[in-house]
Amino acid sequence: MKYAFLIFFMNLLPHYAGKSLRRDDSYPKTFEDIKNEVAGYTDIAKAIIDLAVHGKAQNRSYERLAVFADTIGPRLSGSKNLDAAVKYMFSALQEDGLENVHLEPVKVPHWERGEEFAIMLEPRNHSIAILGLGSSVATPPEGITAEVIVVASFDELHKRAQEAKGKIVVYNEPFINYGETVRYRSQGAVEAAKVGAVASLIRSIASFSIHSPHTGWQDYQPGVPRIPTACISVEDAEMMSRMSLRGTKIVVHLKMGAKTYPDSPSFNTVAEIVGSKYPEQV
Repeated sequence: MKYAFLIFFMNLLPHYAGKSLRRDDSYPKTFEDIKNEVAGYTDIAKAIIDLAVHGKAQNRSYERLAVFADTIGPRLSGSKNLDAAVKYMFSALQEDGLENVHLEPVKVPHWERGEEFAIMLEPRNHSIAILGLGSSVATPPEGITAEVIVVASFDELHKRAQEAKGKIVVYNEPFINYGETVRYRSQGAVEAAKVGAVASLIRSIASFSIHSPHTGWQDYQPGVPRIPTACISVEDAEMMSRMSLRGTKIVVHLKMGAKTYPDSPSFNTVAEIVGSKYPEQV
């Protein structure tokens, strides 16, 4: 049997508890069946873990990841670094002796962050750490200078919709978990634009921060104005929230030079381990 390398989103499994999953049209498999099947690999999993943690493979995964990250760096979709990463992994998989190592042509989005910065002008000068969110539009060349409204949720934003018009919306949403809280990153610009905001700054979706913005992709919606959007650190979001609760006026100057280009050519990198019992199966 061939085992293709896949990344499984394990947090999705609980949604299927008790539901029937079909191997084909004639054989229903319940979640309990799958759980029992997985449990049958306990000894094999333990052997792999022991090899990686205590055996000859100790620290190998970390060292290889460190070399990859240090050598290639950030691999933004459509970037030269992504091309370098594809070539690197293609060679690494061949050197490791995996079978059927090949590249599949694919088009990927090409967005570049460009120069960007944000400065609080009132009540004091303060440089805000930002990272533009993926697919964000740019500000006008001169940037945007506007008063800030700080909200903790979409519900609060909608209740204060009249206040948000013409302002920069800062989301200081509490972190619950990544899956739930990330919607503020993906939908924050859209919801802010619906109430007439000129930009949005989203508290990084993270449980811990060292004044470090945590970026990612975001989505616009048809028929809704596209406004610039970026993530800010947890510390800056909390600070502006405290200021706002005291009734302090906050003014921010935001400048972003983001650009979106036509989709770029890239590759899926594929490798297999062909088993001995069912080599024809994947």
